[in-house]
Amino acid sequence: MVSRGAGSPHPRGKSNPRIAAARALAQVLRGASLTDALAIQRKNLKFADFALAGELAYGSCRWHYRLQALLQLLQHKPFKPGDADIQALVLIGLYQLLFTRIPEHAAVAETAGAARMLGKQWAVAVINGMLRRFQREQESMLDQIINQPEARYSQPQWFIASIRQSWPAQWQQVLEGLLLRPAFTLRVNLSRISLQQYVTKLADSGITSRPVRDIPSALILDSPMPVESLPGFVDGLVSVQDAGAQLAAWLLDPQPGMRILDACAAPGGKTGHLLERAPNIRVTALDVDAGRLQKVADNMQRLGYNANLQQGDASSPTGEWAEQAYDQILLDVPCSATGVMRRHPDIRLLRRQSDIGELAKRQKLIMDAVWPLLKSGGKMLYATCSILEQENERQVKAFVNRHNDVKAHELEYAGAITCAHGLQVLPKDNSMDGFYYALLEKK
Repeated sequence: MVSRGAGSPHPRGKSNPRIAAARALAQVLRGASLTDALAIQRKNLKFADFALAGELAYGSCRWHYRLQALLQLLQHKPFKPGDADIQALVLIGLYQLLFTRIPEHAAVAETAGAARMLGKQWAVAVINGMLRRFQREQESMLDQIINQPEARYSQPQWFIASIRQSWPAQWQQVLEGLLLRPAFTLRVNLSRISLQQYVTKLADSGITSRPVRDIPSALILDSPMPVESLPGFVDGLVSVQDAGAQLAAWLLDPQPGMRILDACAAPGGKTGHLLERAPNIRVTALDVDAGRLQKVADNMQRLGYNANLQQGDASSPTGEWAEQAYDQILLDVPCSATGVMRRHPDIRLLRRQSDIGELAKRQKLIMDAVWPLLKSGGKMLYATCSILEQENERQVKAFVNRHNDVKAHELEYAGAITCAHGLQVLPKDNSMDGFYYALLEKK
């Protein structure tokens, strides 16, 4: 038994990446976000250990439904609620055996041994037995589950059904695309440096990259890296932002001198891109959450731009920001975030079918509330990082039917789907996440 005294290097699992990952995963299974759960564990870990914990926790969330199906084949009875950390360790062990290059003997021994550090000696043999049995029977076990849609695509059944209904010709590509690792994409500040100049700057640092078709500001790095190591990041030459998210500023196309409302601004990526496109616009960045609004402030400071930051609820316009008339409105509404599951794989565990209707109600409230703030002839870009029709095309169609002063612009982008009222980007490959955009002009 490992000593738990002050001199122990691993008191109750301190500084153990597998225990940190298991604790984070157990928190997600109880309803916490993975980002928050891992943040709690970070203070106990060295940098390299935290990187491994993140890989194990993110990967186990991404492949959760397949790993859970295998766990059900391996266990004789479910774990008790108080042993959620042991259940999570088994899932993390299976993930290592299936999806990492960690030597199998190390994956089994280290994962089973982690239970001892948690003070659960009985679980060492249980985890060891389960993982060794999986090693022996892996092929037959995978054959038993692979034709189950939930295990095959690692998604809940309701979501698979929704994607099949919304995108009957592309549903398999979409579900397979959501299992890929996300691209590490940069947004180059073209007001200060050209794309080619920044490519050269990267190359001089030994960093290879490739452009994204028809998005002049986007570069995908061949390998992820810490943002602080990016040339010019601290000075605002470049930001990390998915190529699909960068489409917003190109579609809205802000012009010099315009007054623009970014109505759900946090964390400020799109706000910054608008100012990079037209540095002398006047942007009001609104968010209901003061903590998240601080992230917008941090982004503006790094980029060297000014925005009028306002805390407020876009669904209930009151105060100084609501007394203005705007040339353009960027409406990046709260949504299911189903299009960005690759970056946030815990969404597949946390999102419920019942959430979608509630989110659609809030989107409707926000759209109707901010539309009167748009000048005649002005444009509002409705945006989500969702791939569900209820939040996207159906939402905009209903809005157009409710208002007689709306003109929906036809939008096109190579590889995306042009809908009746907007544009749907599907995450079929790892070049960009899933987004929906509709450009609405006030007649």
